[in-house]
Amino acid sequence: MDELRDLTATLVSVPSHEDETAAGDRIESWLRGETDADVTRDGAGNVVARVNPGVGESLALVGHHDVVPPADRQTTDGGDYVVETRDGRLYGRGAADMKGAVAASMLAFRDAAAEADSEVVLASFVGEEIGGEGVRAALDDGLELDYAVVAEGSTNYSGPNRTDVAVAHRGRRASTLVASGTACHASEPERGENAVYRATDAVDVVRGLSVPDAEVLGHPVSGSIAVTEIDGGSAWNVIPDRCAVTIDERTVPGGFADLARTEAIEGVEWVVEQDLPPMACDDADFAERVLDAARSVHEARGDAEPEQTTKPHATDAGWLAQAGTTCVVYGPSEPGEAHTKDESVSLDVLARCYETYRALVEGW
Repeated sequence: MDELRDLTATLVSVPSHEDETAAGDRIESWLRGETDADVTRDGAGNVVARVNPGVGESLALVGHHDVVPPADRQTTDGGDYVVETRDGRLYGRGAADMKGAVAASMLAFRDAAAEADSEVVLASFVGEEIGGEGVRAALDDGLELDYAVVAEGSTNYSGPNRTDVAVAHRGRRASTLVASGTACHASEPERGENAVYRATDAVDVVRGLSVPDAEVLGHPVSGSIAVTEIDGGSAWNVIPDRCAVTIDERTVPGGFADLARTEAIEGVEWVVEQDLPPMACDDADFAERVLDAARSVHEARGDAEPEQTTKPHATDAGWLAQAGTTCVVYGPSEPGEAHTKDESVSLDVLARCYETYRALVEGW
């Protein structure tokens, strides 16, 4: 527990919301000093360590060491990150999302990879918070993983005092509807084409769209869609010639809302700004193997029994699954904890995750 707490505090203390280099340096140097693994650092800044490279099917413990910008209370006047431990929790930007999980994965990798018969990988990526830039770069460079446990949050999803195994998560597609018109003086609106009217007609189409549902290993996943911003017009007395509408869409494996229908409105263009893929575990046996390991650890600790579940948020597991890796999500962050001004992680749950990661690696 002490080593896990200290390593988590060390990683959390390193600012990594604008530049992940220093955090990657800490992870890389620790792996080189604490393990006999083959450790590489690619041009994007990703850190990847391998034991038994090329032997059998690979199992990866996956995380990321970038974080979202900290709140004022999470930094000192000099710009350092504030790290505090109290009441069994470690507080600081990135504690939950997800440097605590990275620390637990690093220790499990060190302590158990030598016992594995096949390849075991520890990967910590950059740029997850800005669309998975790190994992995408690694995949473009030829990274191939057979199986992965992505250590994003899955704690207390089905109930308290447990870390569940997420077998699917939703993706996120961010779109903009750009409505064009013809400006004129508002005293003679018939001389122009009102872009705001066209945009609101398109919004009506969005409100009438159905969202897809899916089922992964018997677990339902539902999509959603919502208009979140609208921006148009330049003055009270000018008919607007442009209006933009922002749409947040949560996608499911194999399903999207039919937003192309908005382009049936004259002058409306639909532009996809970001498309983070969903994840669906494609191997029931692997999902059950992870759940069995988690249940054994929970039982030994006297914790509640974990379950298979789904996760509402996109993670790097989506990119990996899209590339052919069989994934599940299992990690210490609880709902509502990441990205907050009081972000923290339970040290006891970190220990639970470490024990589960270690059990999986030892038996691989």
